[in-house]
Formats: sequence, C-alpha cells, structure tokens
Amino acid sequence: MRKALQRSPRVMERIATHSGIVVAADHGTVTVRMRVQSACSSCEAHAHCGFAESKDKTVEVQTSDWRSYAPGDPVVVAVNTGLGLRAVLLAYLLPAAVLLAVFVFLTCAGLPEVVVALLSLASVALYGFILYLSRTRLQRRFSFSLSRPE
Repeated sequence: MRKALQRSPRVMERIATHSGIVVAADHGTVTVRMRVQSACSSCEAHAHCGFAESKDKTVEVQTSDWRSYAPGDPVVVAVNTGLGLRAVLLAYLLPAAVLLAVFVFLTCAGLPEVVVALLSLASVALYGFILYLSRTRLQRRFSFSLSRPE
C-alpha cells in the first residue's frame, strides 16, 4: 500500500536551469539577470530569418544565504518545469474562461451589448485584482532556487 502512494520516476517533477549573473543581493533577495534565447537561436539560418530573439530577463530569488552572493557572481537559477503550465493557466486560460463565461451569461440574460462588454472586461479586471491580492502566496509557490555553477 505504501508503494502505491510514492511517485513513479516519470511523474517526478523536472527542473529547468538557466545560467545568470547576480545583479544585486539585499534583504533576503538575490536579483539575477539571465540571457534567454528563443529555440530557433540554435538553427543555422537564425541570423537570416529575423525570428530569432534574445532577451535579458531579471528574476528575484528569495534565499536565506543572500549575503554569500555579490554583484557579478555567476549563478544557476533552477525552477520546476511544472510551474510553467500552472503559470499559463493562471495568466491566460483562467482569465479567458472568466471573460467568456461572463460574456455568455450576460448575453443570455439579455443585457445590452455595451453593458455586456464592460462587465466582461470588469470581471477580468477583478480576476487580476484577486491575483494581485494573493501575490505573496503565489510568490511562495512560484519560487526559484539558486546555486553556484559547477
């Protein structure tokens, strides 16, 4: 019975890592700048097609040993890949579902189109405000880990 509750290796969470440079470290937070490249940057024709992109991303990593990091230090930032799907759900799919559900409900209720449009947009704004209010809880769930490169 105990074995049935354990996760199989295929279900285990995968970790994605990115190299970065420490920009700042203060009060329990280490700010890291990472160069993120699109998947097509490895293509041989990426310089000619114009679709390859490369951006600097900055993340703030909460850590108790923030004093051991200094600006310019190379680090490795790790994140659970399963969090990406959850982030897409919270940022795109749920607001779209709220918008669509409110739109359909209010349209079926026979309200004027202008009112339906405004209330549908207001429902998405309310959803965003609720996400804003729960940001500390979300920050704990969507956390990064930090380590030194090997």
